Amino acid sequence: MTPPAPPLAMIAELTHRCPLQCPYCSNPLALVKAAGERDTAFWTALITEAAQLGILQVHFTGGEPVLRPDLAALIAHATALGVYANLITSAVLLDETKLRSLEQAGLAHVQISIQGADAAAADSIGHYPDGHEKKLAAARMVTALGMSLTINAVVHRQNLAQLPAMIELAATLGADRLEIAHVQYHGWAQHNRAALMPGEAQLREADAVVAQAQAQLRGKMLIDYVIPDYYADTPKTCMGGWGQKLLLVTPEGRVLPCHAAETIPGLTFEHAGERPLRDIWQSGPGFAAFRGTAWMRDPCASCALKGVDFGGCRCQALALAGDARETDPACQYAPGHARMRALAEAEAANAAEAFEYRRYAPPQR
Repeated sequence: MTPPAPPLAMIAELTHRCPLQCPYCSNPLALVKAAGERDTAFWTALITEAAQLGILQVHFTGGEPVLRPDLAALIAHATALGVYANLITSAVLLDETKLRSLEQAGLAHVQISIQGADAAAADSIGHYPDGHEKKLAAARMVTALGMSLTINAVVHRQNLAQLPAMIELAATLGADRLEIAHVQYHGWAQHNRAALMPGEAQLREADAVVAQAQAQLRGKMLIDYVIPDYYADTPKTCMGGWGQKLLLVTPEGRVLPCHAAETIPGLTFEHAGERPLRDIWQSGPGFAAFRGTAWMRDPCASCALKGVDFGGCRCQALALAGDARETDPACQYAPGHARMRALAEAEAANAAEAFEYRRYAPPQR
């Protein structure tokens, strides 16, 4: 069997610690505590292995990666190996001194999340005092230092009315790219689905706003748009396809094909350092489980798009269809598609507004 091509990028989750308490956090329900995080030597060796494997980018993320005192050293090591370094951050802990040290280490790109267009809305969602203003100050410093800036606007029922203002804000900040991403309902977001899910009319209005902005800002700011799967008719190519383009390493060093892969029972995922990263990528049992198309059942197995979307999201299939090998319910041909849409409509009609904020211990249900 021909080994898979090298991954394009490694997502390095340096920590799960985070000052924000976002109600749609994509990290696992059970977070890795600081004592379980891997040290500088581990990450340095792993970045070296990643470069040797052919990885071109490392996305330093968390939690909040700025909490790691060795962040600049890790960025410098990646840069010295010719690997593009990207920081994904809430930015509330970034000051000029920290940002300059990261830029001097070779940081090329910063991705900053926003929760709204104004402080009142944004800080109530992120649950962090003065967080919005800190984010804006950090974004301005990023562009002043000559680094590329992406703004990541996570949208849902309670902030979609601010979407035009968020687009304008990103443009005003000088962002090269704006990612407008509807909440994806995994992990903590599932617990807040009733307070987050937009209605279809609200979603279609957002679609129109984004389309207009993409046309107006073409050549000035790239706008990527991710709709919620619950209103889709075709599944997204999750993570570029399972084990196709990306690998993720958790704070404790486990190597995964996606953020939520550990929720799938029966799969084995290895820790970096147990054997070479190249071997884990090429033949690790967790990566092999859903790589390619051989694992598929109908309707996926006979679908003309099976080599395009690779069956969509396995974790979503598990969560909503009860089996990771089932067709992603986002697909219009999936047996569970109508149920998924009905669930979205029911949650959107729910009057719930209160969030259950992110915390270390999973909720008791």
